[in-house]
Amino acid sequence: MDWQRDAIGLVAGFLIAVVTSPAGVSGAVFLLPVQLTVLEVPNPRLTPTNLLYNVVSGPGALVRYVRQKQLDRPLVSAIVAGSLPGVVLGAVLRVHVASDPTVFRLIAAAVLLPTGLLVLRRRAPRPTGSGYGRRTIVALGFATGTVGGLYGVGGGSLLAPLLAGSGMAMAVVAPAALAGTFLTSIAGVVAFAVLALGSTDTIAPDWSLGVAAGLGGLVGGYCGARLQPHVPERRLKDLLGVLAISLSVLYVVQAVLGR
Repeated sequence: MDWQRDAIGLVAGFLIAVVTSPAGVSGAVFLLPVQLTVLEVPNPRLTPTNLLYNVVSGPGALVRYVRQKQLDRPLVSAIVAGSLPGVVLGAVLRVHVASDPTVFRLIAAAVLLPTGLLVLRRRAPRPTGSGYGRRTIVALGFATGTVGGLYGVGGGSLLAPLLAGSGMAMAVVAPAALAGTFLTSIAGVVAFAVLALGSTDTIAPDWSLGVAAGLGGLVGGYCGARLQPHVPERRLKDLLGVLAISLSVLYVVQAVLGR
């Protein structure tokens, strides 16, 4: 066990979760570059390690949201109905299709860029509504779950802005997206662990780092959920959008330079 590396993961997990959990994002989407660049976690191990972070950190924000009576259970069930099979498919694709670091960076960039642009997109104020129907939410859950299995984010970083754009309030979207990410990530960790049994590659999670970062996210997520009612929604979205776009550009540059 590398205590210094795990300590960095702990602090990173806390800081990221404080910022992202009010918007319904676990923070794994921003933890991945820390793993890749700073901690040098081997590819494709960093993906299941990210999912393990989601599993450990998820209850922090969820407990707070449940206490605040913000969890929409029918919405969560629709998300999970699609995202669970999606994340298993994504895990298989991650191991057998996108194991090359360059391919992985380009996939990550392709996920982050449109997400960032969607989050930053300014729209005229619209009345809050029920948003998409159940079938549409299940389909979106499957698509984002598949990407989540590939990228190790659980899908919440993509699903939350999509649901918010449909007219749902962030007070409803954030808890449901985080609950979906938590449950989907459990399935993703199990899928990668099973795939690792028949492979010589490093595709099982880095258990100590994932748990350490997750513990930081556990506390950070609770704090972020508590802060949500006091932080302007637009400011959170702007920050997440800029970070996502910046990371996508970084990955493209690294892929082109072969680093």
